[in-house]
Amino acid sequence: MGFTPNDALTMARNPALLRAMFGLVQAIYGPSRLPSDLKRLIGTMTSAAAGCRYCEAHATHGAVKAGVDDAKLAALWDYERSDLFDARERAALQLAQLAGQVPNAVTDADFAALEPHFDEDEIIEIVAVIALFGFLNRWNSTLATDLEATPMAAAKRIKQG
Repeated sequence: MGFTPNDALTMARNPALLRAMFGLVQAIYGPSRLPSDLKRLIGTMTSAAAGCRYCEAHATHGAVKAGVDDAKLAALWDYERSDLFDARERAALQLAQLAGQVPNAVTDADFAALEPHFDEDEIIEIVAVIALFGFLNRWNSTLATDLEATPMAAAKRIKQG
């Protein structure tokens, strides 16, 4: 990411937790059939829906680094109508938005909407990204983790358009 995240510094107080989280992040964001930019959009939407501004800023920063266009990130909440998103992205972002809410608002129809676009393994990858951010959203919101300058700047740039 180009900086040391404050949440990792807190997790480092329990080295086994930090190692486990690092392994999970590598497994989820490592090479797969699901494009990295889509994973980053899913993480951003999950965090935004959960109201975790720390994770939303981090995910936005990661999306920018993965090559997601600023205009697309700025239109994230308009994914259902924006021409910047295709049907595949819309289905994944719908699941991320609903799963990021508490209580979880995902229905069988939301999974059915994924099926024309993703196979079972890709759907598991989508849910893995959502679940990773579910943990991180709770961790950082509960601990009120201070946001670092780099992701803060990325989030501000996108919001200001």
